[in-house]
Amino acid sequence: MDELLAIARTAGWKAAEILLAAQQTDLTIDEGDDGPVTNADRAANDCILATLQSQLDPTEFAYLSEETYKLQPIRDRQPQPYVWIIDPLDGTKDFIQKTGEFAVHLALVQAGRPILAVVACPAQGKLYYAVKDRGTVVESKDGSTQRKRVSSTNQLEQLVVVTSRSHRSDRFNQLMAQFPAQHQISVGSLGGKIAAIVEQRADVYVSLSGTSAPKDWDLAAPELILTEAGGCFTRFDGSPLTYNGPDISQWGGLMASNGACHTTLCEAATRILATFEQPA
Repeated sequence: MDELLAIARTAGWKAAEILLAAQQTDLTIDEGDDGPVTNADRAANDCILATLQSQLDPTEFAYLSEETYKLQPIRDRQPQPYVWIIDPLDGTKDFIQKTGEFAVHLALVQAGRPILAVVACPAQGKLYYAVKDRGTVVESKDGSTQRKRVSSTNQLEQLVVVTSRSHRSDRFNQLMAQFPAQHQISVGSLGGKIAAIVEQRADVYVSLSGTSAPKDWDLAAPELILTEAGGCFTRFDGSPLTYNGPDISQWGGLMASNGACHTTLCEAATRILATFEQPA
């Protein structure tokens, strides 16, 4: 694991440098099926794959990347025991707008669950990493490291919810209007949102799918960063997320929190949704 973590951290830092450098140039922007895609996405993706594939046995490791997944075989038929799930640029709109709120995600998944993760926040000069059962660490550009733990806030009215500025449907706004925690801050990328919880600037993140849903590469790395820092990340019914299955989308209601009121928040969200939704 130490060797794999070192390779993943190197890939994360390299991708971060590529993205920061790309912001100083003219970006080529294309409209993809799931939103804008830039030449920087592709360059960071190529760098990550090259770094991993040059050092890892192809009979053991497969790759599921946002930029190349449509070109790959069906994931659940791959024979490799480990799968790298990669988002080379989480928060493309924020990257284009130069808000600084974008991230790089790498997660190593075994049997559908993340066992190693890296989330780099290039504009902040930080890279978060975690290995299953070994905690979460943030590394700065100078090489210094610090262990991270979520807040211990356990009063519903004191919890801070981190939300998106843009991806807010009417259904989500209805949920938030009645949600037990009313304090909110906005952060662009999902990796940045989870970093905010790990840094104790927020305590809760809620995802509610509609016409679309978060993908495996949005969630796999941030989930392990959060849970190894003491937090919880589940569906509203308390069940765990699984990755690298037949569907790359994570449908339904998802709750990430510092863990102190997690079950209560999940139950509240389910109850609130039931008040304005009819069963299918």
